[in-house]
Amino acid sequence: MIDIDFVSRLIERAISNGADEAEIFYRVINNLTIEVKNQKIDTIESSISYGYSIRTIKDKKLGFSYSTDLNKADSVLNNALEAGKYAEPDDYNGLPQYERPSFVEIYDRRIVSISETEAIENVMMMELSALKKDNKIKKTRKASGRFTSSQTYIFNSHGLIADYSSTGCSAQIMAIAENDSESQIGWYFSGSRFLDDIDFANTGEEAARRALYLLNAEKTGSHKGYILLDSSVAVDFLSLLSSSLSSESVQKGKSMLANKINNHVINEKVSIIDNGIFNRKLGSRPFDDEGVPTQNKVLIENGILKSFIYNVYTARKDRISSTGNAIRGGFSNLPSVAPTNLYIESAGENATESFINIVKTVDKGIYVFETMGMHTANPISGEFSIGVSGLMIENGELKQPIKEAVISGNVLELFNKIVVIGDDLRFYGNLGSPSLLVADIDISG
Repeated sequence: MIDIDFVSRLIERAISNGADEAEIFYRVINNLTIEVKNQKIDTIESSISYGYSIRTIKDKKLGFSYSTDLNKADSVLNNALEAGKYAEPDDYNGLPQYERPSFVEIYDRRIVSISETEAIENVMMMELSALKKDNKIKKTRKASGRFTSSQTYIFNSHGLIADYSSTGCSAQIMAIAENDSESQIGWYFSGSRFLDDIDFANTGEEAARRALYLLNAEKTGSHKGYILLDSSVAVDFLSLLSSSLSSESVQKGKSMLANKINNHVINEKVSIIDNGIFNRKLGSRPFDDEGVPTQNKVLIENGILKSFIYNVYTARKDRISSTGNAIRGGFSNLPSVAPTNLYIESAGENATESFINIVKTVDKGIYVFETMGMHTANPISGEFSIGVSGLMIENGELKQPIKEAVISGNVLELFNKIVVIGDDLRFYGNLGSPSLLVADIDISG
């Protein structure tokens, strides 16, 4: 644990040396990563990483420096103060006042104390479940589990003293199905702050199931129709939209949602939430990386854009309060703006349907659970043209697999065409969505 008296003296030194405001950010991360292949250990990585940064503000000029050595704190402080001398003044630079942090369940003692043996057994079980699913599953790739714990401390000259401990666990695997000369890959992921939330066996089975679904896939003809987006694919589209919900993107002119507050931007059946106090989720924390308490925020309500997400800097630009969305890529980075747990939900009570019932409503369409080329989509305009694979839906039933289909359009238009929302909300990292049935999509075979 970091010495609070030492930090307090360091902040006092920053102020006595001319800084108007000063901040210290410190983080320690313990990580255990296991990869297996053919029921043998392929990789074990166990590491502890730590470091701290000092941010100073003098005459609205920002100084910043960092290190992994606390014995060099005086030098790091001097470097921050010196860097600030050459920075341009910016009226929006500033640090937050102390506010009571939120409470959220994000710490699991089982992850902290997990042994290498238990971690390996879990990942082995995931791979074995995939291999045992069917004799057509011949091998796997990237069968891995990650187990982390971390401690975060933030102190500033406004009296902010905040810290929290958190844990995380994730599992992912690619299963390969082979039939004669054909092979198909299925991927699946599970993640949580708590070990008990991860079903390693099911993760392996689901990856295998998806690979098996795609065997003997055929091309489909071009038409306009329904697509049923698996939650993992819906999250891909949410990710495309998410950058436009950032105040940073709006202020830089890189958001398709700029100047649309209180306007309908997507279908009225849909709401999009950013919830930093969602118990057990990977994006949750009591406060953000500036010490501002996280919140549960409705960004889009019944299709109407209500708010963007902010850190302290972007909030000052818009003369509002930070929403607790300051995120650092690490101790060596300044805070940027990013979602906590961003997810899609139905805007109305009892307005969701089970996956099976959604399928039954579709005369002709495609259940999409794999995309190709999503990285080519334009996050500023929202335009996309991507390859998709999945299963045909005919007369309310899942039928033959299809491949090499292409769907194109605009992400806002796609979210406007949602007609049914599933009851199967699932998170992939810090982004979540249920299944989504979308109408009138151009499908090229």
